[in-house]
Amino acid sequence: MDTEKTAQPFDPASFEHVPVLLNECLDGLKIDPAGTYLDGTAGGAGHSRQIALRLNGEQGGRLISLDQDPDAVQTARARLTGLPATVVQINFRYAGQALEQLGIETINGALLDLGVSSHQLDDAARGFSYRADAPLDMRMSQEGETAADLVNSESREELARILRDYGEEPFAWQIAGRIVEARETAPIETTLQLADIVASAMPPAERRKNKNPSRRTFQALRIAVNHELDALEEGLDTIFAHLAPGGRLCVITFHSLEDRLVKNKFRRWSTACTCPPEFPVCVCGGKAKAKLITRKPIEANTQELEENRRSRSAHLRVLEKI
Repeated sequence: MDTEKTAQPFDPASFEHVPVLLNECLDGLKIDPAGTYLDGTAGGAGHSRQIALRLNGEQGGRLISLDQDPDAVQTARARLTGLPATVVQINFRYAGQALEQLGIETINGALLDLGVSSHQLDDAARGFSYRADAPLDMRMSQEGETAADLVNSESREELARILRDYGEEPFAWQIAGRIVEARETAPIETTLQLADIVASAMPPAERRKNKNPSRRTFQALRIAVNHELDALEEGLDTIFAHLAPGGRLCVITFHSLEDRLVKNKFRRWSTACTCPPEFPVCVCGGKAKAKLITRKPIEANTQELEENRRSRSAHLRVLEKI
């Protein structure tokens, strides 16, 4: 964990990210000015700053803001200056470790915004976009295995599994075959190289009707490179474990895989009986650990949809620990 490391030369002013469902998140957290809160995905500090502005440091109010991206960490530190906030460079799957090293046992609320930030998408050099040519990178932490490493080393079977499981790509086997075929001639090193390979694997009718045929493939590789679903599973567990009774957990998802994971986790925590459905009466004596604040996910209103196109697929779920 790095709480003070200086990031590479980078201008925080260039980190643009409009916080999605901001007011709904602030309402969902039910902020106590004297409470301790966690933002597990600082990004451009849009949510973090508004949470911190509602806290009273003199009364003990405090925000812990996490991000694994060094650019986001530098941005958050700049934008939270003077507020009762501490920024830590770490993946939120290790939120418990971060809190414990800061001497914090429990928190009154936590937020996870699982979307890729506008800065990461718009900075072509980060390799997340299929619209601009750049090294095929996709690492949020800017460390470890890249997407290029993955597509040039994995078997056709494993590539197809990644595309199918993480991108819900119906042409996963065909795309994986084209990737393996192409890399035999030369390594796949750039985003547009990969985008062209994906398009070439699609039936002509699919290419005509789908203006972004690479979207699902790029999503799948990003999830795989950053181990996003494993991080989400672990992060939810450790954050929930550190929530105080009455504490709220707000999670914004952007695709069905994440939303399903969060929905199922919330449902398990808020369900008392775990007996098989065929049992006529409860024998487990289980007690619910939480209650659902949102039965259905909250979506962006018409105004936000018009102002921020990236809010279109956002779903907010809120849970309160009992």
